[in-house]
Amino acid sequence: MIIEALIAITFVASMAVLLAPNAWAGRLAATLSLLPVVGSLYMWSRFDATGNALTGGTPAFETTVQWLELGGYTLNWHVGVDGIGLPLVVLTTVLTTLAVVSAWASIDDRQSQFYGLMLFMEANLLGVFTALDFFVWFVFWEAVLLPMYFLIGVWGGPRRKYAAIKFFVYTNIASLAMFIGFIALVFGLGDSVSSLDMPAIAGALRAGELGSLYGIPAATLRTVAFVAMFLGFAVKVPIVPFHTWLPDAHVEAPSPVSVMLAGVLLKMGTYALLRFNFTMLPETATQFAAPIALIAVISVIYGAMLALAQQDLKRIVAYSSVSSMGYVILGLIAYTTYGVGGATFQMIAHGLISGLMFMAVGVIYNTTHTRMVGDMSGMADRMPVTTGILVAGAFGYMGLPLMAGFAGEFFIFKGAFESTVHAAMPLFTAVAMFGIVVVAGYLLFAMQRTLFGAFRLETDYEVGPAPISETAPLAVLLVAIIVLGVAPDLFFGMIQNAVDPLLEFGGELS
Repeated sequence: MIIEALIAITFVASMAVLLAPNAWAGRLAATLSLLPVVGSLYMWSRFDATGNALTGGTPAFETTVQWLELGGYTLNWHVGVDGIGLPLVVLTTVLTTLAVVSAWASIDDRQSQFYGLMLFMEANLLGVFTALDFFVWFVFWEAVLLPMYFLIGVWGGPRRKYAAIKFFVYTNIASLAMFIGFIALVFGLGDSVSSLDMPAIAGALRAGELGSLYGIPAATLRTVAFVAMFLGFAVKVPIVPFHTWLPDAHVEAPSPVSVMLAGVLLKMGTYALLRFNFTMLPETATQFAAPIALIAVISVIYGAMLALAQQDLKRIVAYSSVSSMGYVILGLIAYTTYGVGGATFQMIAHGLISGLMFMAVGVIYNTTHTRMVGDMSGMADRMPVTTGILVAGAFGYMGLPLMAGFAGEFFIFKGAFESTVHAAMPLFTAVAMFGIVVVAGYLLFAMQRTLFGAFRLETDYEVGPAPISETAPLAVLLVAIIVLGVAPDLFFGMIQNAVDPLLEFGGELS
């Protein structure tokens, strides 16, 4: 029952913070957020799952309780984690605590509501990564949108309402497309399934039990449903051309919210693609291998080129996320142990690195009140700790060895080069690797202009070292990035354990 306790404690903590006085809401939120951190680390230390939760494996900390009957289907409270879900649970709890602490210096209005919504969002994110019944999963999936909408719309920048509405509209329409696609598959399975249990549905689909629906042949239904779900999840990732909501959301959101958006919420999309499209419909995925790999490469290169053209530090990091998520898609479609495993590992690595980058940019903004590259220079002399960590994080983005980003990208490239899903996979991978060069270009350019040289600031503010409440979370993230880079097996071993059965179930494609 530890998963239920983890989610319940986080929900209760969010309510307690919402009712707390503003003066100490931030400290209370940080203290209470440590409880899920402890719980997730306990789960990691006692993790004993075998295989993949959706392909006949035994999830850890599993609970199944019949809930209710709806439309002839049984809805169950079914939760559990395997080697894919647990690392994302740990990432969610750690990043939430660090984001909450980093917000102490910047959030000075309606603190209790802000921190309460942050914890409420965390509780629902934990549900997304642990739910194994579609109905339960979908409730958590949709519930994540509400706190993010208000966090952007209330505490964001001058165009916060526009950014919040754009975020909500894009993701809601995407959820509708995904929902229609999945339910069509469930109806097409007919009597093969009697519940919305995701392992049961995945097993039936992979066993070829999908039938026709209202005269639509099974093959056509499978293809249409795959495309609908892929498009729905692609918006959340996001990949080109569904990425336009992301820069606006990041620029207008407070930096702690950007940390959660880039660090965890984007991983919902890639996690769902892996769980639904690439696990439940592997044959269809391989049929679309070339266009999916092409989309991944375009996202990598186009996102990096857009970042190169930006002057706002937040927009630079935002477009970097589009580029990095392209690597994850490339790894998933490779259908090899290192490809899919590397993509999952890269979700964690990118969550930590992007969280660090957005947090560091926020620290600089809190002091200078500008994010524009041309408005400042020489920050290293005045803010040595912050700039040092920012530089280290940027090198992590570039794939510096012994950092988590290098391990994730190496696994992806190895798996993609070895992939046999399409003859052009080595070519797609080689082109995608060029994105690393572009990443190095725009990050080095931005750092050289803003962090080094003679001190200059267009805004009239005193610049000095950041307080410990801002630098401590940065230091923790940097340590985590280095630790995972030096010892990737802390997570990669359990990831491989969950990925291998996924490939074997449908026939190893490498």
